[in-house]
Amino acid sequence: MQPTLPGVPRIARMLATGTHLLIRVKDGITLERTGDFLPDGSYLAAIRGGGITLTVRVIEYTVTVAGRDAPELFCLITDLHDHDIYPAPVLAAAYHWRWIGSETCLKEAKSAISGAGPSTGAMLRSQSPALIAQEHAAWVTATELARAVARAAAAVAVPAGKGKRAGQPVHPRQISFTAARRAIITTTRAGTATASLPATAVTASRDRVLAGLARRRVDTDRHRHRDRKTKARLGFPPGGPRIPAQTAIAQISVCQPIAA
Repeated sequence: MQPTLPGVPRIARMLATGTHLLIRVKDGITLERTGDFLPDGSYLAAIRGGGITLTVRVIEYTVTVAGRDAPELFCLITDLHDHDIYPAPVLAAAYHWRWIGSETCLKEAKSAISGAGPSTGAMLRSQSPALIAQEHAAWVTATELARAVARAAAAVAVPAGKGKRAGQPVHPRQISFTAARRAIITTTRAGTATASLPATAVTASRDRVLAGLARRRVDTDRHRHRDRKTKARLGFPPGGPRIPAQTAIAQISVCQPIAA
C-alpha cells in the first residue's frame, strides 16, 4: 500500500513482478471511468502516465467519526478488479489498517531523529551523499535492533490480568518503542552488555532488562482521532490548548453512484 501515487510506469513495473497494489490517489490525478459502477460502488478506470495506460479499480469513500464527517474524500486505486472477492469496504478498511500499522512504526522510528518533520529541514546531520547513506543505514539498523529488543520483551511478557487484552499474548507493538530505545542506550552506557563480562552476568542483565521492558506497554487500538494540523515539532511551547482528540470507531462509507 502506498499513501501517494508513485507514478504509472513504476506501478506497471510493480505489477509485472506479481505485486498487488492499493494506493491512495491525491486530488488532481485524472482517472477516466471506463465502465458502469460495480455493485459495491467501485468502478474501473484508466490511468495514464509516461506513455503507459493501466486499468485500475477505483474505490471512493468517506469517513465519519463520532457523527462528524472527515473533511476529505478518500480515493483508492487497486489492480484487484474482482469486487466479489475484494469488496470495496474490505479494501477501504485495509488502507485504514495501514495507517495504524506501518505509519505508526514510521512515526516511532522518526522520533529518534532530532528535528524530524517535513517543515524543519534536513532530518539527517550528514552533509555529503556518502555520509548520508551511512547515517541512514545506521539509523535503520538501530531502529530494527530496538524493535528486536521489543520482540524479545514481548516473548517473555506476562499477559494482562484484566482489561480488553486479558489473558492474550503480548504483541511486540504493545511494548513501548521509546522505552526499548532508552533501555538499549542505558545498557550500552552502563557497559552491562560488554563481551568481556562473564556470560552469566550478561545473561542476568539481559533478563532483567527484558523483564522490566515487558511491563512498559502502550495501549493499542484505541480508535483515537484528531486533526492532522501539526506536521513538525514546534520550536517553542504552544500558547493554546492541544489539538483535541476523539475516541470513537471510524465508520467507512463507500460512495455510490447518484441515482438518475
